[in-house]
Amino acid sequence: MGFVTNSFFPLFALLAFVAVVLLIEALYMIWNSYKGPEAKKIEQRLRALSAGSDTSARAAVLKNRMLSEVPAIDRLLFAIPRAHTLDRLLLQSGLNWTVAKLLLLALIFGVGTYMAMSLLYVTPLLRIGAALGAAFLPLAYVQWKRRRRLHRIEQQLPDALDLIGRALRAGHALPSGLQMAGEEMADPIGGEFRITHDEVNFGVSMQQALLNLSGRVPITDLRYFVVAVLVQREAGGNLTELLDGLSTLIRNRLKFHARVKVLTTEGRMSAWVLCLLPFVIAALLNFANHDFIAVLWTDPAGIVITKIVLGMMALGALWIFKLVRIRV
Repeated sequence: MGFVTNSFFPLFALLAFVAVVLLIEALYMIWNSYKGPEAKKIEQRLRALSAGSDTSARAAVLKNRMLSEVPAIDRLLFAIPRAHTLDRLLLQSGLNWTVAKLLLLALIFGVGTYMAMSLLYVTPLLRIGAALGAAFLPLAYVQWKRRRRLHRIEQQLPDALDLIGRALRAGHALPSGLQMAGEEMADPIGGEFRITHDEVNFGVSMQQALLNLSGRVPITDLRYFVVAVLVQREAGGNLTELLDGLSTLIRNRLKFHARVKVLTTEGRMSAWVLCLLPFVIAALLNFANHDFIAVLWTDPAGIVITKIVLGMMALGALWIFKLVRIRV
């Protein structure tokens, strides 16, 4: 009996090991189907699809983008007029945030900064100003991500238009060209074209899908593409030649913009130096001779002079940056 038990023990151990491995694989597959990269990619595409500007009944099934994962907070945010503007801003930035998360981060930054400034025994006005400035940091980060993403899309647009033009020249229809651009081009422009193709497949008209694309990506060059396609669908014409000419025009504009940016580098560096130099000198003087410069924020006359100088510096910095910023 003991010999039989000992002979079957390795088999039982092997079966237990296989069962454990299969259990771990099953748990991983369940997690991957809900939280894996592909699931997150599909969720992002569905969330982006639900943020289109189509108000027709056909697209009403796509209008369920959540502003918060908590239903009560979501209903509260829907009642705020500017909540959808923040939601569109988050969508254009490419961040997987909700409006509730953005507002929560702003609240945490603001309250945390106010409490930290309270420990330094500064004036209440300075504490409130620092808290408000810190509360806007998450929004500033979203704006920065949005600018980077839109700039990346602008750089990718000529290649995408060339790809669509080649697809049309090969005999494909426009939806097939959009699908090829979405599959072949890298993100973020590839994702935008995939969303447009998915909208057409879900029953949204081509005109409305392109208008949604221009709403999600507020770039002038992309709007030229949308207008060109819509005009061609109404009046007819050679869309392939039109896309080729548009891509050439966009490339030339981007090259000219890069050249202007290089030529204005000296002016922009001078602007940064002129704006930061007074604060650097003030910090050095405060470290070397505190009593000499402390008059600027302790004496009443010094406080008035400081306010006037800071106001004039702000106007001068704004004027300099307006001069060196050339729109092409």
